[in-house]
Amino acid sequence: MSVKKYDTAAGVRWRVRYQKPNGQRTDKRGFKTKREADLYEASLTVSKAVGDYIDPALSRVTIGQLADRWLAGKRPPAMKPSSYEPLEISWRVHVEPRWGNREIRSIVPSEVQEWVTGMGQPVSNQPGKSATVALRALGVLAGILDMAIADGRMKRNPARGLKNMPRKAKRKPGRSYLTIDQVHALAAEARYPGLILIMVYCGLRWSEATALRVRHINTVRRRVHVEENAVLVGNVIHVGTPKSHEFRYVPYPRFLDSTLSELAAGKGPDDLLIGDGLVHLRPSKTRDGWFDGAVSRVRRMDPTFPRITSHDLRHTAASIAVSAGANVKAVQHMLGHASAAETLDTYADLFPDDLDAVADRMDAATRAAAVGKMWAGVLA
Repeated sequence: MSVKKYDTAAGVRWRVRYQKPNGQRTDKRGFKTKREADLYEASLTVSKAVGDYIDPALSRVTIGQLADRWLAGKRPPAMKPSSYEPLEISWRVHVEPRWGNREIRSIVPSEVQEWVTGMGQPVSNQPGKSATVALRALGVLAGILDMAIADGRMKRNPARGLKNMPRKAKRKPGRSYLTIDQVHALAAEARYPGLILIMVYCGLRWSEATALRVRHINTVRRRVHVEENAVLVGNVIHVGTPKSHEFRYVPYPRFLDSTLSELAAGKGPDDLLIGDGLVHLRPSKTRDGWFDGAVSRVRRMDPTFPRITSHDLRHTAASIAVSAGANVKAVQHMLGHASAAETLDTYADLFPDDLDAVADRMDAATRAAAVGKMWAGVLA
């Protein structure tokens, strides 16, 4: 390694000649003072000694040049189609126009912060992007740069560790829960009453319920085996594993035996339980679809019946289960949540009575233990 000066039209400049870890010789020129060149030489010596050396040639690549490889690693089956599509759209619509032509070495945290913050600001009378959109776009950029770090192209990710992140609005409390009477009134008006009852009494997602096959029903143990998912992405139904990738067995109440038997009648083990057995049922696209039409008819008969979507049947499943005495772990398993914390976060409004019951049981236990004790006087 050596530091030498050379003449240019702008005056004397300094150049550092050195050897890369792979043995290739190169140089870095353009330093205005020998001190700057010496400091660079010292930093090279340290970075090579501790294994932190980054070849400048590798960091000249652009975000756009790396994006195809990053997206390729996310494409199905690595990710579910419903998860991959938002990433691809985010890259194409939000990330590529801003960062596609930028070399990774030129990006600094402050401009990434400015970009993310600016996405939420209104432009030309158009509202800003939601926190969800902004955070997804940031995640795409950060993911590409993470790959660059793993490939030895850079040391630090300028899209990680930002201080001021967009905040997602908290969900408004309260959602629509049907009563048991309302559930059966809706089923009576629906074209697919069995689907209504399965979603309510098994807590399945639409994509899980419409993917059920005859062989997934165990009438001896009264279990539904959830092992497939049929998700509509764009205009194509993609069949894969459930959302959490975890298969689960969900018990169903005995009164559903007849409904399930009717749905399976005349079908083979691999036929779909819902519909004609061959084609996955799609969600209603219009207000006149079979589900929304059934809701409208019930509402005309019962003004208290709420306006609901098919996903509200899943919420109703949680409500009925909790009312029947199910604990949070049982509800978690039925719904296929990744954790009990997710169940509590989603349905916190269904569990407050449990806290009162715990307090009452603690009170009763303390009073029983206090009989004949000196400290009993502290109890009101």
